[in-house]
Amino acid sequence: MNIKLLNKNISDIKSDVTVEFLTTNELAKNSNLEILNLAGFKAEQDSVCFLHEKAILVCGIDSKTNDDIRSASANMIKTLKKANYTSAKISIISEDSLQGLVEGIVLGAYEYNEYKSQIKEISLKKIFITSNSLDFDTLEENFNSALIVANATCFTRDIVNTTPQDLNPPSFAKLALKLAYENSLDCKILGESELENEKMESMLAVGRASIHDSKLIHLAYRPKNPKKIISLVGKGLTYDSGGLSLKPATSMVTMKMDKAGGCAVLGMIKAVSELKLDIEVHVFVGAVENMIGGDAYKPDDVLVSRSGTTIEVRNTDAEGRLVLADVLSYAQDTVKADYIFDFATLTGACMVALGSYTTGVMGNSKILKHDFLKAGKKSGELVATLPFNKHLKKLLKSEIADISNVASKPYGGAITAGMFLDNFIEDENKDKWLHFDIAGSAYTESPWDCNVHGGTGAGVRFMIHYLKSL
Repeated sequence: MNIKLLNKNISDIKSDVTVEFLTTNELAKNSNLEILNLAGFKAEQDSVCFLHEKAILVCGIDSKTNDDIRSASANMIKTLKKANYTSAKISIISEDSLQGLVEGIVLGAYEYNEYKSQIKEISLKKIFITSNSLDFDTLEENFNSALIVANATCFTRDIVNTTPQDLNPPSFAKLALKLAYENSLDCKILGESELENEKMESMLAVGRASIHDSKLIHLAYRPKNPKKIISLVGKGLTYDSGGLSLKPATSMVTMKMDKAGGCAVLGMIKAVSELKLDIEVHVFVGAVENMIGGDAYKPDDVLVSRSGTTIEVRNTDAEGRLVLADVLSYAQDTVKADYIFDFATLTGACMVALGSYTTGVMGNSKILKHDFLKAGKKSGELVATLPFNKHLKKLLKSEIADISNVASKPYGGAITAGMFLDNFIEDENKDKWLHFDIAGSAYTESPWDCNVHGGTGAGVRFMIHYLKSL
């Protein structure tokens, strides 16, 4: 689908359909009020009414904010895709709402059809977004930026949605190499022999029973004279069976999404490089498959992490933190970053605490957490903080090793997982690091807002908003 921004009056553009966004107050003054009343249209948020005889699609909104425009635009594009029109035109409501409009169209129109034997042909080919009353140069800059971020989010969704027989650690590494080539990034891949040399026993143990070698991916975007250096670390569990602490059968379905943290950081560096931000970004992904077999790591094992901290394994399904422990250690020794952010589908407990729409933010810096609450609000992604506390930290105590990989009590599981990772953050980096648990927000089986079934690309939009603010 081709989306164009035009510096024209909407009446001067030829298209099959005109899209109008109306609030309840505007509905009362609309020239088509009588027909809309007959159709029962009340301009409620996300409602639509197609006046086919007039070639007008009317969309209800509660307000003209980015969030309401994004959600309404997603419903609008789904409605247009069901019809047989080839083009549509939309007049920009305000400069501030352009981001929501573009993201709603691109993300709402997203489909993942890689495994469909027959793909339904969509008639809609062109969307014209128009304005001749606003500063067009600013509009064009904001339009291009929104399009890059939305496409990077869809790129992330594609990787999340790829099945485990097609995306395993080696093929994940090949995908990273392809991205590096296309976007002029530096790329380094560590195989199992290099991981052994780095003494990454914790990460290697998780992937030991898989037929696929574990990989550590390091991508770098290096502009001249960067204002900041950022390290982004992603959990890349291409499939998680739970290991010997085997998941129930129903819980294994959708576990292709356990790589969403690694996918998200790839989407972030893609967007950063295409936006040409003057920030140096390093991405580190621990690509591993957690399987069962005669060589699988076991509950009661004690692993020696790269940092030298010993870990008692009490549950092999708490594997993501074992991978991240080593990758965070490697990232800190490899790059002296101003900030370190890790993304992981780490705990079901985060969904219990915050619901399935919200990313959990954890760390030691109140300032950083506050900054990301603002970035989340501006981007339209939902984020909320979960607080560390000394009492939960005690639950990670091990009698035979330095730390246990799960808490001794089942409560506060998202926080104890974050506090486990905090043990592998060096003292000098404590206030430079945040952990993002995207277990709930990274994947959905019920469409909501601009998200369709499958991967959502969680994290990409709010991270780019944050990086641009630097």
